[in-house]
Amino acid sequence: MEFGIFDHLDNDHLPVDRFYDERLQIIEAYDRAGFHAYHVAEHHATPIGMAPSPNVFLAAVAQRTKRLRFGPMVYALPLYHPFRLAQEICMLDQMSKGRLEIGFGRGSSPTETAFFGVDPDNTEAIFRVSLPRILESIESGVYRAPENKEQMREIPLKITSIQRPTPRVWYGVHTPESADRAARRGWHTINLDMDHEARECNAVFREVWREAQPEKPLPLMGLGRFIVVGDTDAEALAIARRAYPHWHAGFSHLVRKLGHMQRHPRPETFDILHGQGKGVAGSPATVIAFLKKQLSTAQCNYCVGQLAFGDQTIGELEKSVGLFTSKVMPELRGFDAVAEGA
Repeated sequence: MEFGIFDHLDNDHLPVDRFYDERLQIIEAYDRAGFHAYHVAEHHATPIGMAPSPNVFLAAVAQRTKRLRFGPMVYALPLYHPFRLAQEICMLDQMSKGRLEIGFGRGSSPTETAFFGVDPDNTEAIFRVSLPRILESIESGVYRAPENKEQMREIPLKITSIQRPTPRVWYGVHTPESADRAARRGWHTINLDMDHEARECNAVFREVWREAQPEKPLPLMGLGRFIVVGDTDAEALAIARRAYPHWHAGFSHLVRKLGHMQRHPRPETFDILHGQGKGVAGSPATVIAFLKKQLSTAQCNYCVGQLAFGDQTIGELEKSVGLFTSKVMPELRGFDAVAEGA
């Protein structure tokens, strides 16, 4: 079992400069604790959008950490020119000495996509054109654009990635079809859905992986969950019940403001979230038992915690992260959830 962090970088309670300082302190703690990777979301014009440019924030992460791998989960690809993004990916990989992980998607919010003048109905088509260009550019060092004038159809990047042929690619999986797509392309995955839904996706993923990547071991198949750890269940639950509505208010901000639909809604309270199996707050023993059940049912080998969310204080976060790393991770490190759930 490997361990990672997913972060919306949400904030509605601190001055922004202080928020960045405190979040970077917590990321330094993730680095010291031995987490595999830190995955940050991209959002715009919303309280969960404190990283509207993931690459700017991740450049700071690169300088504040030594071992932790990191990357976007995901770049909202229709909002980027592929030439520019390929160059920035190579920059970050060089600046971090090869610790970058890259995730791509079409964007989870049609409203945010529309802010940039991009028709949400066109995002899938843009994704399918842009992604191969970006990956091929990183691999070859040359951006190829056949629609350009002849003398500009092949443009050298001048910056290459340290990791070859490209940094590791991640994909958010919600359906068996997306799991099939990720397996055929050799990508790693994270699923934020209910454990039985993740299990269905992972079954397809493993079957297709064996067919398409027969000589490669299984990659990381992640399951993301909100997590708060305290000395007691009561202590952790009190923090989660207070903090989660702040996160949810940011998550649903644009839906409430503009009345648009949301692709992947979340419940309004932490208790409902816990009832869906998507979050846990409790003592180390409670969290261990919850995660063992979730991971084995979903058959995942990568436990991805959303530990920082809402209005948790820096002291509360440091304690929760400390208990997770000292009490929970050692108990789960040797846990083979894929075999347990077979």
